[in-house]
Amino acid sequence: MSTSKGAWFKQWRFGTICCVVAVLPAALIWHLSYLQVMPGQEKGHDFLQAQGQARTLREQKINAYRGVITDRNGELLAVSTPVVSIAVNPQVIAPNDIVRLAKALNLSAKDLTKKLQRFSNKQFMYVARQLPPHEAANATQLKIRGVIAQREYQRYYPAGEVAAHLVGFTNIDDIGQEGMELALDNHLAGAPGAQRVIKDLKGNIVKDLGVVRSASPGGDVALSIDLRLQYLAYRELKLAMSVQKAKSGSIVMLDVTTGEVLAMVNQPSYNPNDRANIKPNQTRNRAMTDVIEPGSTVKPFTVMAALETGRYTPESIINTNPGFVRVGRKTFIDPRNYGEIDLGTVIQKSSQVGISKLALDLPQNVVRTMFERLGFGQSTGTGFPGESLGVLPSRPKWHPIETATLAFGYGLTVTPLQLAQAYVTVANSGQTRPISLLKQDEIPAATQVVDAKVADQIAVMLKRVTERGGTATRAQTSAYLTAGKTGTAHKVGENGYADDKYVATFAGMAPANDPRVVTVVVINEPTSGHYYGGEAAAPVFASVTDSSLRLLNVPPNNSQHAEGVKQVARR
Repeated sequence: MSTSKGAWFKQWRFGTICCVVAVLPAALIWHLSYLQVMPGQEKGHDFLQAQGQARTLREQKINAYRGVITDRNGELLAVSTPVVSIAVNPQVIAPNDIVRLAKALNLSAKDLTKKLQRFSNKQFMYVARQLPPHEAANATQLKIRGVIAQREYQRYYPAGEVAAHLVGFTNIDDIGQEGMELALDNHLAGAPGAQRVIKDLKGNIVKDLGVVRSASPGGDVALSIDLRLQYLAYRELKLAMSVQKAKSGSIVMLDVTTGEVLAMVNQPSYNPNDRANIKPNQTRNRAMTDVIEPGSTVKPFTVMAALETGRYTPESIINTNPGFVRVGRKTFIDPRNYGEIDLGTVIQKSSQVGISKLALDLPQNVVRTMFERLGFGQSTGTGFPGESLGVLPSRPKWHPIETATLAFGYGLTVTPLQLAQAYVTVANSGQTRPISLLKQDEIPAATQVVDAKVADQIAVMLKRVTERGGTATRAQTSAYLTAGKTGTAHKVGENGYADDKYVATFAGMAPANDPRVVTVVVINEPTSGHYYGGEAAAPVFASVTDSSLRLLNVPPNNSQHAEGVKQVARR
């Protein structure tokens, strides 16, 4: 009896153990299924799935191709090229692999080791940026654990320093920093894409799950400049700077019909492809950010204001005897006594006495209002970063000395571009158009800001300045008749206006009878002994204008030149 009970107990125990052994795996499988398969449970399938993806699933940025910048004829000014950046996970890379990586990248193994040790708590650190693909391949082919290769784009500027101030540049992350690269950054940059990958705990990509969002390339931009004219202006300005030993200089050329900037150059310049030794003052687009007192270049606008009042005509006589005039405690002197002269001669000779007497005879604010209508003290509307507005003073009551000095270009400041815009208004029979740094598909609407007859009368007077007896005979070219005005302004020093520092300016248009372009030349602090606008700036204007009009296929209109061509043809 006892034997049978013992056998039964052994069987029961064996059966129980078998059941337990069978049930435990089933229970475990059920529990795992409950957690990983059944949705809607707290810390179940959804929770674990989310936690797993949070630790392994990543989205990697796909850099977008930045749009190209061209001149008006499609010549490349800025373009992006594919490059590769090499990064490292300091927590993963082995010490012996650091030596191999350094050798592949031509880096110091000692320096790279120290750098990785300083950032040992990080999981990502760049060791080489924007390498050509063939150079980066030296590192990627080693298949070192913890080394990451990222495809990026590097900006290249084919025109180099010639268009640097206008085009600008991007930083190492392809973000606009200066010029049009900054102004149009959102348009040029495009939208980056993303791809989904699975990474392990060390940051290595285990599997590529495909593209989530494709990168959208940036938009292209066509600037208004003509690269041929840009090169020409840059060459002439650089030569002038060397010959005249000047501190800085600018040239602006505008299309009279459209208001487009055809050329804009500055000195000193810089190479945007090699910015290792760039100084901050070299990156300024001085034609738009720096201001000058325009001096005598605004005298034609004072005469224009007088003509609009109806109190004066081009034949009106100004008595400049005895060759000087006293205004308050100041005495303004002409180079010689011009006697009684008409308004055209006042401009031709740049008579300080004549323009002062004319301004003092006009109602208050008439001259200032004219300057304001021409765009002084206001934005040109280009949207260029850092563009200066200049200063156009406004007073409830003008003292005589303030009226006189404003009339001949002191007490206000303008940019070279603003001065060029004002001369375009004269060349365009009193009409003004918005200035554009972008190529225009259609001619923008013009606004009449000055009486057309009066503006044309001033344009005729400006021709006399470049003719014999004028202050800018060196602005005349052999092929084209020109018109314009010189300006020579003292610079402000620590103790007022300096006697030995000048800004030489010439603003002109050509061909004079039917202007196609307006060009402003500014030479800052020439020290070679020739500092007058007619000596320092006018010859540069002549060289740039003559060659530019030829490139634009404008027929010569200088009769003397045309006669010379006929004589050569007869031979």
